[in-house]
Amino acid sequence: MSIDLNAEQVTLRDSIRRFMKAEVVPLITQHEAERSFPFELLPRLAEFGYLGGTLSEDDGGMGIDYPTWAMMMEEAGYHWLSLRTMCNITNGSINRIATHGTPEQKERFLKPALRGELKVCTGLTEPETGSNIAGIQTRAELKGDHWVINGRKMWITNGAFADLAMIVARTYSPTCDGALSAFIVERAESPYDVRRLDTMVLRCTGTAELGFTDVKIPKDNLVGQEGQALRGTLKGLDAARLNIAMGAVGAAQAALDLSIEYVKQRKQFGRLIGSYQLVQKHIVDMTVRVEAARALGYRAAHALQRGQDVRQACSIAKLYATESAHEVASMALQVHGGSGYSTDLPIERIFRDTRGGMIPEGTTEIQTLIIGREILGINAIS
Repeated sequence: MSIDLNAEQVTLRDSIRRFMKAEVVPLITQHEAERSFPFELLPRLAEFGYLGGTLSEDDGGMGIDYPTWAMMMEEAGYHWLSLRTMCNITNGSINRIATHGTPEQKERFLKPALRGELKVCTGLTEPETGSNIAGIQTRAELKGDHWVINGRKMWITNGAFADLAMIVARTYSPTCDGALSAFIVERAESPYDVRRLDTMVLRCTGTAELGFTDVKIPKDNLVGQEGQALRGTLKGLDAARLNIAMGAVGAAQAALDLSIEYVKQRKQFGRLIGSYQLVQKHIVDMTVRVEAARALGYRAAHALQRGQDVRQACSIAKLYATESAHEVASMALQVHGGSGYSTDLPIERIFRDTRGGMIPEGTTEIQTLIIGREILGINAIS
């Protein structure tokens, strides 16, 4: 396994970096202050493959391999974790529709999502259900030619902005008695309640609570087979965990780069602070964590590409990378001193946003239990 990029990957990386520096970075401060997101960027990001890029060309993707995808997620995280998060959320719906959708659903929803023209979210978490997806209580009942949905979804990324919500609900029909299914809910056609939630992390991702009270959707908005959503959701978590891990690596690398630049310029007691042993210790510790997290991420990416069982590899990558990224950001804040608190510098945003990686797609504790189960063959979760 190599984490070295080939010539084609380097060319793509350099193109992405130029785009991020010229088109994304100048927008971040304003959108962070406004808690908004520049959706006009999505069609342009789609050109690089950030939306559905790992899908086959037959499904509208680019056939991007997972090591290349890992690099792309690192670059997105390096520049703005909110951006990586929004791409990840969009890809969740894209992948489900591409895998399980009908031809009509692909034409109506998949194609515009791939072009970056559709704002989407995924409704899994509920007020009483987080890591335990099997505990979802939102109900979908078949009544005639419509499904009727009742329930609440909590901490839904992009929920405040989305045109379309991919909702997982406990399903009741003549052929399904309470198993989980996935449904497309169009906000304009089937209105539901939206309450914006202000958060410490990822402030531009439109986190919201969604409320469904007798919300009617067409029968044809069922995605895939009844009762099969749990298996499909769990299957998609490995790639999602890799995405989060590599985004965390990118953010950590950004914090490290900013710190290296700072300690080479900042003086105290007549000397560059980079000449002090304890400051150098911070820089070394940060570097070790970034390099180790990157290696674990690429290890998981290569395993995914080979079609191996990657549950353990992706959980290890997600666990270590997200924990280490926040440690690196904390050390970067320490190195910058009082300047690190200022919103004039990216450090305070990186510090906040890296904390957010330890919870979604399975908390640090859940990743630990998954890894323990894979190593020992003993399930401590149930």
